[in-house]
Amino acid sequence: MSDLIDAAMKAKAWPFEEARRLLKRYEKAPPEKGYVLFETGYGPSGLPHIGTFGEVLRTTMIRRAFETISDIPTRLICFSDDMDGMRKVPTNVPNQDMLRQHEQKPLTSVPDPFETHESFGHHNNAMLRRFLDTFGFEYEFYSATEFYKSGQFDETLRKAAEKYDDLMAIMLKSLREERQQTYSIFLPVHPETGRVLYVPMKNVDAVRGEITFDDEDGREWTLPVTGGNVKLQWKPDFGARWAALGVDFEMYGKDHSTNTPIYDGICRTLGVRPPEHFTYELFLDANGEKISKSKGNGLSIDEWLTYASTESLSYYMFQKPKTAKRLSWDVIPKAVDEYHQQLRAYPGQELAQQVNNPVWHIHNGNPPESRMVVPFSMLLNLASAAGAEDKEAMWGFIRRYAPDASAETHPDLDAAAGFAVRYYEDFVKPNKTYRAPEPNERAALEDLAARLRAYDGAVEDEALQTLVFAVGKDHGFEPLRDWFKALYEVLLGQSQGPRFGGFIALYGVEESAQLIEKGLAGELG
Repeated sequence: MSDLIDAAMKAKAWPFEEARRLLKRYEKAPPEKGYVLFETGYGPSGLPHIGTFGEVLRTTMIRRAFETISDIPTRLICFSDDMDGMRKVPTNVPNQDMLRQHEQKPLTSVPDPFETHESFGHHNNAMLRRFLDTFGFEYEFYSATEFYKSGQFDETLRKAAEKYDDLMAIMLKSLREERQQTYSIFLPVHPETGRVLYVPMKNVDAVRGEITFDDEDGREWTLPVTGGNVKLQWKPDFGARWAALGVDFEMYGKDHSTNTPIYDGICRTLGVRPPEHFTYELFLDANGEKISKSKGNGLSIDEWLTYASTESLSYYMFQKPKTAKRLSWDVIPKAVDEYHQQLRAYPGQELAQQVNNPVWHIHNGNPPESRMVVPFSMLLNLASAAGAEDKEAMWGFIRRYAPDASAETHPDLDAAAGFAVRYYEDFVKPNKTYRAPEPNERAALEDLAARLRAYDGAVEDEALQTLVFAVGKDHGFEPLRDWFKALYEVLLGQSQGPRFGGFIALYGVEESAQLIEKGLAGELG
């Protein structure tokens, strides 16, 4: 274990870098509460998306890295801001007209448009928890509604009333003059309508812990700040929650980064040291726009898992968290293949390399063996050439290529074969564009088909790749990549593809010769 700790203390992988920074927080003495608290926040204004998952996953990776280098116990809280007022109706949910009647009410007071849970907030919380449970995350779920109404937040809210002027001073610096006139850190929940009100305070009684305000109709109300009668504006809520829970670490997107001094200032004013932070870059859709829960743009969690394994998604999330990431269909095959490349490399690596390998962090130091003897990208091309409609058709080729492989002994390959057929049908097939060969390409393809017909060597990737290379050289292709580009465009209907020798070995020498002849006859398009 000491060797592992030594390696972890020197590792350059970002989870270990963050874990070491967090450890310094308690280098003088352990936390009085007896544990280090990690937190992630979720705004349930819309359905959970991949960004939400990525935040919990990355936080968990840092948590596990911390547990490797420290014996201080840890907890992870997933906190849902479900008491926020629904400012607008998400465009990707049913019963839009019904929802509009409940705008500005806390999400846990808005009826569920899907008619499966007691409120829209409860529905979206359930969606989040279902997915986090699917991935096996170890976490505690906190609802803001319960947090406010149960009394857990009361002490902090009373402190906020006592420090009202100081907290307002922090907030007012960040607001335009017009907004300053009506702003309050407190948002009362109207006793009659149940709506979250954005109104100025007429009085804040620090001794009694009460606020007085006029509602939208000019009626005056006095409410205690405790018991769920009042919630905090979202920026003060962020820092106050840190103070109330004693949060030690929280990560959030780059769009929050300018608010960090505000969050920290709120927390300090309430008498608690702010947590360590980690800011990650945003997730973008295919058009380079930020993904949004309310718009539903970008890949959803379930959509990724329709076409690839959970581990491939985890691998994608691990890569360069401080770089903006596109979440579109075309990133999936690359993520799958790179994940398995790292799995295959892991057993032969020194410990110092293993702790920097993404799979160490995906599998908490105990990665499985990869049984993917055929890359996902190759399976996609096999599905294309074979016209496979199910994974059983794929296995007919896979067994010939890898006789020892089976669905039972190679479950990851079996799952990938099914994913590949689905991905090919939905994304590759509709975009395929075959072209006729140029005269020099036709001659080379005829030659390749003839050599394959006469081939009696080993049906192995490298031997067949050498044969394909030789045909390209003999027909004067310069550079040789033009020859392979012609193979892909004429035979597979795409501009890029696999190592062609490996494809022939998988698809079959005879079958590949037939494919070439169909391409020459214009029968593939």
